[in-house]
Formats: sequence, structure tokens, C-alpha cells
Amino acid sequence: MTRLITIENLTLEFDGIPALKNVSFTLDEGEILGVIGRSGAGKTILIHLLRGVDQPPTNGKIIYHIAGCPSCDYVTVQSHAEQVCPKCGGVMKALDVDFWNPDQELLKRRILARNAIMFQRTFALYGNDRVIDNVLHALDDTGYPSGKAITRAADLIDQVHLSHRMMHIARDLSGGEKQRVVLARQLAKDPFCLFADEPTGTLDPKTAFLVHKMLKEAAAKSEMAMVVTSHFTQILDEVATKAILLEQGEIRASGSPHEVMATFMEGYHDDVEFCAVTCGKPIVQARDLIKQYVSLDRGLIRAVNNISFEVNHQEIIGIVGTSGAGKTTLSKMIAGILEPTSGELNIRVGDEWVDMTKLGFDHRGRAKQYIGLLHQEYDLFPHRSILDNLTDAIGLEFPKELAMQKAIITLKMAGFTAEKSKEVLNRLPGTLSEGERHRVALAQVLIREPTMVVLDEPTGTMDPITKIDVKHSILHAREEMEDTFIVVSHDMEFVRDICDRCALMRFGKIIMIGPTAEVLAEVTEEERRIMANE
Repeated sequence: MTRLITIENLTLEFDGIPALKNVSFTLDEGEILGVIGRSGAGKTILIHLLRGVDQPPTNGKIIYHIAGCPSCDYVTVQSHAEQVCPKCGGVMKALDVDFWNPDQELLKRRILARNAIMFQRTFALYGNDRVIDNVLHALDDTGYPSGKAITRAADLIDQVHLSHRMMHIARDLSGGEKQRVVLARQLAKDPFCLFADEPTGTLDPKTAFLVHKMLKEAAAKSEMAMVVTSHFTQILDEVATKAILLEQGEIRASGSPHEVMATFMEGYHDDVEFCAVTCGKPIVQARDLIKQYVSLDRGLIRAVNNISFEVNHQEIIGIVGTSGAGKTTLSKMIAGILEPTSGELNIRVGDEWVDMTKLGFDHRGRAKQYIGLLHQEYDLFPHRSILDNLTDAIGLEFPKELAMQKAIITLKMAGFTAEKSKEVLNRLPGTLSEGERHRVALAQVLIREPTMVVLDEPTGTMDPITKIDVKHSILHAREEMEDTFIVVSHDMEFVRDICDRCALMRFGKIIMIGPTAEVLAEVTEEERRIMANE
């Protein structure tokens, strides 16, 4: 096969600390390279360097082996050298481009026009436009002939198996469907190389398999090369033709997907021990709590239906159930976002009980300032440093010295080491891994010094190793801050590993509350199946 990219001793440092260290490998035309590693291994940084976004490498080179037309701006893979240019009829010439060399900036821009990227967690769609309009926008950006654009857009949508969603508004699609529209938009560029950074990191296994299938089919149909990063070993099985394993910015293993996957799973275990915690007095009390809505088509709906429970200080309590069981509505009432329809809901602040059913600063407003809420789809400011995200970006105005000290302390509470806490302060969120960004998002909640934190689906569809990182972050924060945690989740394995007690909800009611193992034993097989696919 003809070589497409050569990576030589690639190194990138932040404040003198290497995030990538002497990384070297090659990518051939039409090859699919899977890059796997734990959170913080350097996968996203590598993708950004290969694509040409953010900052240049500290050392090393990325060489693109291409064919370029001297008469126009068209470039393609080097195996097309000496062939006729499809744009102007000139003769394509072989070129080796030092991608990050400022003297070759014009060639770099031409390469960028023929490459495509799918960013992690970012769907990058026109949310209020239809699916077909989103693809038409992408075709228009490439200068595709307008008279043929509709047919081409329809073909691309069919290629990603979304013809049945062609006229849907993009914002109304599921996560997996949005990701496939993103793929169709990238294929509209007719790229010779696609970079996909954790393309299925937030999708359930069934949907992830479908997107993986789309990626592999697209690569085969257009003969494009692909670099796909993931913390899921699943992507090596289903997409990659070869693989590398990154650990702390260095290549630990390379070879076949099977060989690299075996190395990745070596020594996989969770042996970190945390101090035993004795839970204190109740901090939340609910009695006969009801939250109801009126729907035109369904009438009166009791999302939370006459429930009573308590949560103790420094306890980690789980709320489990299928979609529609009422767990998210309950958590939002506890967090002070929703007002109960009736019943009692009291939260202890200091030694006083606050009535959450009453508005005003002396009532619900007083308690809300001590309650943190972390959604599954958290957002960090992408163009602001981690320090800014933790301080002034959320309205905490500290002198710089105090801000840095407070940020480092809070990052440590969220599970970073002292050294890593200092190292990430001046970095942008996009240079961190998914697991690291989750810890920053947790730190963004903890820096407000809450006494109780509500976590809405904290693990999403993370791989087992990243789940361990999140588990450690929560347990570490409980030890350090003596906080109470309420975990809303359909991930029963995670709830089993982290929660002291658990509540099982069905149709707005708490069916059972008690020790986690006993409650989870009451979950039906049908509920397990539904929650596994949510």
C-alpha cells in the first residue's frame, strides 16, 4: 500500500510537561488506525495534531505524502501522482508535505480541505435545520455544483442509513442519529482521510455498533484512510485494521487490533482503597412528595407519586429505574430546580431545616446555593483555560494567586494528582481526555463548596476503566469534602460499586429503598435490559 502519513518523534509539551512523547508511526492509504488508551493518554491531542488544529508540536514532524496539481489547489493521495487532475485537467505531482512547517502553510490548507474530523461529544450541526439541509450546507462549503447537490445529499444520507430521517429537524434526533448526520457532512467533503475522536463515546453499545459499521463502510466505499480514537476496545474489534496503545503520551504497543487490545486489558483491576465512612444525621427528608403535570394527550401525569425517604449526611445514595420512572424529576426537586406539587421536602442547612416547597431566598434559594448539580451533558467553555472554567467563568472572582490555589485544591478533590492539577490549569478543555474533562466538570461543581451534589447519569456510556476514574473522583471528593452524593443512573454496576444505599423507582413511586445489593436484586430482567440500552 502507498504511504499517506508518516509521524516522526512527535512531542507536544504544555509548560514543559510532555502530553505526547516521541510518538512515531505510519498510516497508509485506505488504512484504518485505531488509537486506544485511558483518559489522559494523549489520544485527543494526537488527533488534533494530525488534523492541524490548535498548537503545533514542540518537536517532531508529521509528513503528508500527497499528489498535488500545480495548476489548481486540488490535492489527493500520492498513488494518484501523474494522473489527470479531476478539477482542471493538469497532471498531479507527488509531494511530501511537512505539515506543521510554516513555509508549507499553503499546502497545509489544501490538505485540510481534503481531510475531515468528527470531534468528541460535538455534533456540530445546524440544530434548527433539517437533516438534508445540514448536508446541503456541507456540500455548498466545498463548492459542489448546486444543480447536483440535492441528489448528492440524498445519496450521502442514504449511505449513513438515515433516509427515514431526511426531513427531521437536527435537534430532534437521537445522539446516534446526530453522529451519523455529522458523518454524512464530513463525507460531503470527499476526504482522503477522516479523523474521528471518540465518535461513539457517549452512545450506548447498540448505537455505537451501528456508527462503527457506518464508519467502516464509508472508508471502504471511498477508499479513505481513517484514524479513530477511543477508550472502548469495541472500536478495535469493529473498525480498525491496525492499532496503537497510548499510555501517558507514549506508544506502549502497536500491531493488530487483537494484540493491542490484549495489552490494553493487562492488569485491569480496581484496587484503590478508600476510608470507611460513617454517615451522619439526615440531610434530606421527603414526606408524601408529589410532582404532577398536565398533558393534552395523556391527561394528568404523576411523575413523582407520593414518595417518602431520607438521605443522610455524607451518604452516597443511588436512584435507579428505567426512563420515565421519575428519577430525574425527583433529583431536580432535590436540587431545587423543580417545585413539588404537594407534600414535604426539607433540606438541612447547618442545623436548620429549609422548606424546599417555598420560594424565596430564605427558603429554597437558601438551600440551592449549597447544592451542586452535574448533568451528563455538562459543558465547559472550550476557549477558556481550565483555571478560567473553574473560577471567573462561573462567577467566582478571586485574586489570581488565590484562584490558582483554590483551583488546584479542588482538582485534587475531584481526583487529579497534585502534579496533574497544576499541569492542566492553563490548558484548554479540548486538550484533555473525556475522563479528565469529567473531573474538571465535577471540580467546577465542587469549587462552589456544596454540601450535597446531585449527579445525573455520571458515567453515561463510559468504558469500564473510565468508570473507575469517575468512581474514584466521587469517593475521593466525599472523603475530602464530607459531601453527600445523590447518583441518578441506569448503570447498575456503577451504582453497586459506589452507593451505600439505593432507591428503585417505577412509575413515579419508590418501590424499595435500602442497602444497594438488596435493592438491585429486586430489579427485573426486563428493567435490566431496558436500562442497559438507555
